[in-house]
Amino acid sequence: MTASQGQIQVNHVVKQYGQHIALNDVSLEVPAGSVTVIIGPSGSGKSTLLRTINHLEKLDDGYIQIDGDFIGYRQKDDKLYELKEKEILEQRKSIGYVFQNFNLFPHLSVLQNIIEAPVAHKLLSKSDAIKKAEDLLALVGLKEKIHAWPSELSGGQQQRVAIARALALDPKVILFDEPTSALDPELVGEVLSVMKNLAGLGKTMVIVTHEIAFAREVADRIVFMDQGQIVETGTAAEVLSSPVEIRTKKFLASVL
Repeated sequence: MTASQGQIQVNHVVKQYGQHIALNDVSLEVPAGSVTVIIGPSGSGKSTLLRTINHLEKLDDGYIQIDGDFIGYRQKDDKLYELKEKEILEQRKSIGYVFQNFNLFPHLSVLQNIIEAPVAHKLLSKSDAIKKAEDLLALVGLKEKIHAWPSELSGGQQQRVAIARALALDPKVILFDEPTSALDPELVGEVLSVMKNLAGLGKTMVIVTHEIAFAREVADRIVFMDQGQIVETGTAAEVLSSPVEIRTKKFLASVL
């Protein structure tokens, strides 16, 4: 992966559910190869923003680009038209997504979960996909679990397999939606440790998390959201140690 890949541009994005405005004119730039951590109270729009970046949620206004390409839409004249499902799935190959609840296929082994997408998309031969899966499992510290079933793994191990699966397509961008929120407290550390290692590999990462100490350690930039808007952004030191906005100060006082 080259350093120029994975720049995300969120431009004046609006997302509504009925009368509820989940994202209210949100703009954000994520430099290629950077780690951006999004924090904020429940219901502030963090996960919705993440889901719009790989078009799991359609936009009501605004647009999102990765490396200059519109996500979920194509431009004709001055209008944007939604892509067909097949084209959206094609785009998603370059956007890894790690869900809260692992989302592993229970009827597939660890190995099969990881190789399924690269083989199905004809990106790798089966033998090359297996080799890559072995390397990725080594990266997340689970090489010995290659033939295990998801039901035989702890929550932390399942989430680490889910991270390996997200990496299998060599995405430009990896999105993490509260990756430790479904885990028992003693399992959180093993997942955060893997993510810390990834942060050093130069992948563009956007992480929604409640783990403030982790955010302080890995983030190039912190984004604080509330009520569907970005309230404050800056380095970890700026936002977490010397926040400017009163709303940010109140939130941090309640969680630290």
